[in-house]
Amino acid sequence: MALYHPVKIGNVELKGNLFLAPVAGYSDRAFRHACVENGACFTYTEMVSAEALTRGNQKTEVLMARAENEKAYSVQIFGGTEDVMARAAKIVVDQTHCEVIDINCGCPVPKVVKTEAGSALTRDPERLYKVAKAVIDAAEGTPVSVKIRSGWDLLHMTWKEAADAALSAGVSAITMHPRTRAQGYEGLSNWEILGELVRFVDGRIPVFGSGDLFTPEKAREMIEKTGVDAIMFARGAMGNPFIFRDATSLFQTGSYEPVPPQIRIATGFAELERLVADTEEKHACREMRKRFNAYSKGIEGGAALRADIVHAETIEEYKRIFKDYI
Repeated sequence: MALYHPVKIGNVELKGNLFLAPVAGYSDRAFRHACVENGACFTYTEMVSAEALTRGNQKTEVLMARAENEKAYSVQIFGGTEDVMARAAKIVVDQTHCEVIDINCGCPVPKVVKTEAGSALTRDPERLYKVAKAVIDAAEGTPVSVKIRSGWDLLHMTWKEAADAALSAGVSAITMHPRTRAQGYEGLSNWEILGELVRFVDGRIPVFGSGDLFTPEKAREMIEKTGVDAIMFARGAMGNPFIFRDATSLFQTGSYEPVPPQIRIATGFAELERLVADTEEKHACREMRKRFNAYSKGIEGGAALRADIVHAETIEEYKRIFKDYI
């Protein structure tokens, strides 16, 4: 099979296999718009608290909103109780009409894990089964996927039991970030385990891979080494939505051309404008500091730009900082 190829998640057909992972504090719809514009074939929202959703928290509505150019996207929810997750899934379906619901079974953050959500589900396959089954039943035909980790720690590598539970519940796809909960985001992800998961699932549903994908070449390497059906860029896409365009070109032609600085900065400004529309200028400008830091990497004189970016409070200040590129 060609490196770049279509993927099906349940009844959802996607044109290609380059996805944007759910990234807390980053994959809002302003950024997802930029990724789709540059070739992302499927995108995931930031993780949404099922508890907050069922309590009517208004912030969750912003997190779940579809970007204007998203033909297909997934809302990711997290929680450790099947009844709350089921009610949240029903709300997601009714409010967003998203194409897929994803269950976070991998977040290593203590405040998430202590609620028996995130990585706690990878550690507890029985609970994972109950949560996944409840969400699937409540989703009324919308495909449901799960994202897991390789295990709790090196002494408790529970990915196989977690995957088996998810398959038994009837999920339509599995993503693995092959680090343990104890690793967090440190060290290297273990792609060998990802390959083992692909062989374990054995074509019953698609398997997606995430972890240490910072270049198009690494994406190609993951597919070739593990056999995953699709890859998810996470930190590698931050401030670099062009990684989707570059990877698509690499997969289809064997090479790609770097994006010029002017296009990088123009993309950042378009993202800023969308973020302002969804929130307000002060919040959006502060949020864009980290993103413009990333957009400016590799640009001549980038260090001086970044020294100013960290203090920017308004759109006009950003225009002054990047006057030579707009």
